[in-house]
Formats: sequence, structure tokens, C-alpha cells
Amino acid sequence: MLPDADELAETLVELAVPHEDVNELVRVGRRVTDDPELRRFLEHSVEELVRHIGTIGDPIDLPELDWPAGALQRCFPVYVFVAALPHVRAYHRSRGIPADVSRRSLADLGRNMAVHRRRYGRTGVQTVGWLTNHFRGALYQLGRLQFERTTYGPWHRRTLVAAGLDLAPGTPCLSLHIPDFLGPMSPAACERSLALAVDFFARYFAEEAHGTVLCHSWLLDSQLKEHLPADSNIVRFQERFRLAPQDLEPADTEPVQFVFGDPELPVEGLPRRTVVERAVGDHLRAGGHWYIGHGWFSL
Repeated sequence: MLPDADELAETLVELAVPHEDVNELVRVGRRVTDDPELRRFLEHSVEELVRHIGTIGDPIDLPELDWPAGALQRCFPVYVFVAALPHVRAYHRSRGIPADVSRRSLADLGRNMAVHRRRYGRTGVQTVGWLTNHFRGALYQLGRLQFERTTYGPWHRRTLVAAGLDLAPGTPCLSLHIPDFLGPMSPAACERSLALAVDFFARYFAEEAHGTVLCHSWLLDSQLKEHLPADSNIVRFQERFRLAPQDLEPADTEPVQFVFGDPELPVEGLPRRTVVERAVGDHLRAGGHWYIGHGWFSL
């Protein structure tokens, strides 16, 4: 169940929810706690989320609230994640995971809501399915980077075998993610995150023996080297990986979304304030395309 209004507000702040969203979430939350139908749906959604907590695989699809579009529909996933917190924290404690790692990992809810507010100017959750990884015990923030427990499967093989990675199906791996709103992705910050990951997963998930890091991101598009200085953080980040050949399917909206906040912005008007903004926008304006890159390295 949801905590009462005072405790809900405190919990939202702990999860790094943008302060301008807290009052609306508390107000709408009263509708959930006062409506028996909504309470039952909340309990069902939480049960689906935590049913197999600790297992790894594709993100689950939370049940969708059949409700008119509006604040309640936009806010409801937040209440599911908040109500699931006791289960997630209990799982973390059962593995011995430090409280600060737990807190920083679950605070990605607030970051996700900040991304939604940057794009739409209102309260909401940008990618609900992505956050199920955090609240099922699969993904952890360790310094600048996030690491997701996964296994090597057919999709990984299709994208990475050309880069020299051909593991047995089901081999434990770590998927690396780069969170937004967390400052520069400097080489030193990445080194620290990787050192933390080596210790963290060997200590708390020793039975999985993660030996390989995978990454699928527009930041691994090899064309970025043609547009950025050789000593830039992105180029230095790319150099950690063995990269697969370039994808055939353009993914132009990916860098536009992550650099400018909205994948639907007109290319002609993209700002040119930073080196990365100029690289992304100028390449598109010249008729080029961006692609999702795929890479790996041994941990």
C-alpha cells in the first residue's frame, strides 16, 4: 500500500523525484488510496512487478491503468514503484547490498521523471518498462555508470559476434548504461565506476561470475570520432570497447532525444551551444544519419 501523505512526500524526495512534482503526486495519491478499485489495481500491479524479484530477463510490462488520460494515468506508475519499495529494499538487504547503492539505484525514478518534465513540462514517467529493471533487482548505479545484470542471448550474439564476442547462451554479462543529469562522463569517473562494479558484483552476485560488459548506445556510433576531439569524453569512452560494424538502420532520434531532450525537435533548429550539440545537429543537417553502436569489453 501507499504511505500516507506526509510519508509519501518524504519517500518521493528520497527517490529524487523533482520537487515541482511532489505536491501533485501527493494530491493525486489520495485518489488512489480512497478508491477501492484503484487500490486493488495498485496491489495487482505491485504483485506483478515483484513476483520474480531478483530474476533477470526482459523488462516486464506493468498492467496499464484503464483510465482517461490525465494526471492519474501519468502518475500511477510512480505509486506502483513507491508501493514496491519495501519488497525491493528487503531483496537488497537479503543480498547484503549497501543502503547507499540501493538508494542511488532506485533514485533513477526521479531522473526518469526529470527527463519527462524536460520534454513535456509536466509530471510523468518517461519509460516505465526501463524502471522495472531497478525495482526487480537487476540494475545498479555504481558511480557515474549503471550496470544491469543480464545473460548473453540471441540478440546480443547478432549484434556482437562480428565484434569478436561469441559466448555460450545464458552466460552472465553486465549491460552498461549511461544515466542523464549526472555530470561529465570523464575517463576518471568511468574508471571509478568500473572498479566499483568489479567489487560489487563479485561480492553480492558472486554466483553469476560476470566477466563481460556489453553496451548498446548511440554513444558508440563510430562516426562520432569524425566530429569530436580525440580527447573528448565520448571518444575516450568508445575506446574502451571492441565495436561491431555500424548498424544498417538509422536511429537519428536517439542522440536528438538524449542531447536536446526531445526526439521530435526539427533538425534545422537544433542548438549549437556545445561541441556535442554541434556534432549531432550539423551531421544531421548535412544529410547524415546516426546509428546505435554495439560494443563489449572484458570486465
